[in-house]
Amino acid sequence: MIRSRISWDSGQWTTVPISVTETKEGQYLKVESREGSDYWEKTLYGFQRDSGHSLLTRWEKDTAMEVTFQLQSFTELYDQAGIMLMNAPGQWIKAGIEINDGIPQLAVVVTQGYSDWSLAPVPEWVGENVTIRASRMNDAVIIRARTEMHPWRTLRVAPFPINTASQAGPFICSPTRSGLHVTFTRWVMTDPDSDIHVDPSTED
Repeated sequence: MIRSRISWDSGQWTTVPISVTETKEGQYLKVESREGSDYWEKTLYGFQRDSGHSLLTRWEKDTAMEVTFQLQSFTELYDQAGIMLMNAPGQWIKAGIEINDGIPQLAVVVTQGYSDWSLAPVPEWVGENVTIRASRMNDAVIIRARTEMHPWRTLRVAPFPINTASQAGPFICSPTRSGLHVTFTRWVMTDPDSDIHVDPSTED
């Protein structure tokens, strides 16, 4: 099984956060977002936002990527973090945790010129470390999530062009406030899913 840790310095920020600090001898990455940072394309609200903070590296078509982060600091409306999958301007997917209605929600936004938005509440995940996984299969991406205490949940199967030089990595946004700090604890490249109905391994 392939499982390779990705170093934080191998990625490039789309928008530089207020602060980025490596902790535990470089094992963790603590990031502070800028107020108003967000990603969105037109749908419902009409506006376009491309000011979120994504740390991106090349993502090969025959691999999966996982990002893990601590959930303790999420308190305000739309606080969010997770994984960004980037094809091109206006063609991207973000998946992670987002605060809505006062509780953490598993949130996925798929954007092809226009954005959509899906939510699933997970109040029982408060205080845990969340892992978001994206795996490419044929012309699609399978997005899943878990914590140390809760098993994999399949969130979305979405179109994702197979022959593109895509990028992916951790992201953080705080559309409504300053002062959001998120600690990312893990960023790995690993084997792709073998099947939509087979859970990936949770071993490191």
